Amino acid sequence: MKLTGREKSALFIEGVVTVILLLLLNLSVIVILNQAIQTNQALNDGIFQIKNAIAIGPNGFHLMSWQNIFTFLMLLFDAAVVYWRLIRRYHQMQLSHVIAELHYIADGHFEHRISFKLSGDLQRVILSINALVASTVQSMEEERKIENSKDELITNVSHDIRTPLTSIIGYLGLIEEHQYKNEKQLLQYSHIAFEKAKQMQSLVEDLFEYTKVRQTTTPLTITKLDMGQMLEQVAASFELEATKKQMQISVTYRPDPLIMMADAEKLSRVFNNLISNALKYGSGGHHIYLSAIAHGQEVVIKVANDGKPIPQAALKQLFDRFYRVEESRSTATGGTGLGLAIAQNIVALHDGEIYATSEQKLTSFIIRLPLKHGEKLPARTEA
Repeated sequence: MKLTGREKSALFIEGVVTVILLLLLNLSVIVILNQAIQTNQALNDGIFQIKNAIAIGPNGFHLMSWQNIFTFLMLLFDAAVVYWRLIRRYHQMQLSHVIAELHYIADGHFEHRISFKLSGDLQRVILSINALVASTVQSMEEERKIENSKDELITNVSHDIRTPLTSIIGYLGLIEEHQYKNEKQLLQYSHIAFEKAKQMQSLVEDLFEYTKVRQTTTPLTITKLDMGQMLEQVAASFELEATKKQMQISVTYRPDPLIMMADAEKLSRVFNNLISNALKYGSGGHHIYLSAIAHGQEVVIKVANDGKPIPQAALKQLFDRFYRVEESRSTATGGTGLGLAIAQNIVALHDGEIYATSEQKLTSFIIRLPLKHGEKLPARTEA
């Protein structure tokens, strides 16, 4: 840290004043001692005997005048005092610079950092301040993102609820006002209102599930399960729906049995969401492939289909809540846009990861989970 010209002048003046005061003090002490010795013969004789009694070196060199010795010692003391005073004053100036920087940051300049280098404890203080400011800025950014995320959530929920609610109110209003021609039209209006109500119920349930799994404190019921058998059961539950869409679900896994520790109910929700998406959005496809393979301390699970590929630009946004690949927010396919976000959070609760790949012939959702709950996954190696 460089001192300003004014600070250098102040430091120089303080050094000069300190030296002058010390020299005056030394002179006063010497004068007082001289008078005391001259007026006290016994003290004078005692000092003379002491000097004669002390011999230094092989030649028996005797001490010089006590005034010279005392003056030399006083000069050493003076130098130490001056050095201490100047160092102390220099540290005070450094501290004032640090305080000034703190005030500048506190005024709202959070991008600013204390750049100068100091020695000792002050440097550790500066490093701590810079780290604290960086942490505060990061917390503020995260809080801002959370607020924006909340606003976005409210907007999206309002949009998705308002659309079916408008239809429900509209058709029930027609029924209430008897604006239907016959019983068939009445049943048609009530059926549409019922379907829209179920759509709202699905959204509310997904929202409840999403907010629940978003909490890191959400409890998991960890049990020993056979992942291969779980995939077989999930595939069987979708067999009828797959047949209607002329799609076939196949399951492969190894080893057999593939035993791991996880929350079976929550993982079942993940696979249900992924298979439902494959059936809804895998247009043009005829196969859904479920596979699970153990690698070391982890298991890699894939849910793939040979339907229409997902644009590469959309892959990174797939797991954002309410995100849909199509441009509009139409729910004609029955989705709420929360299924993949729920799946991602459930996988995260298991200390795993989920990501998607899409090529011309195959779109895959890949899940990596530790075989033993609580263990960390090794870093993923890109293919």
